[in-house]
Amino acid sequence: MLLFDDILFAPLKGIIFLAEKINEVIEKETSDEGAVKERLMALQLKFEMDEIDEVEYDKREDELLKQLENIRTENK
Repeated sequence: MLLFDDILFAPLKGIIFLAEKINEVIEKETSDEGAVKERLMALQLKFEMDEIDEVEYDKREDELLKQLENIRTENK
């Protein structure tokens, strides 16, 4: 019965493993100060190249600055 269970649940275990790895990458990306700074610079470049308007820029900049502030307070 154990072998049957392993075969039956293998796809589910694979999906769970994949979800955990994706979650690790997301947590690393959102908790890395350098990555957030890079996204801020990319956002500024998009604004300067008129790819996004000022409203969108301000909204996304505020989100990234809050994220950066959270990272800095967590690292203290």
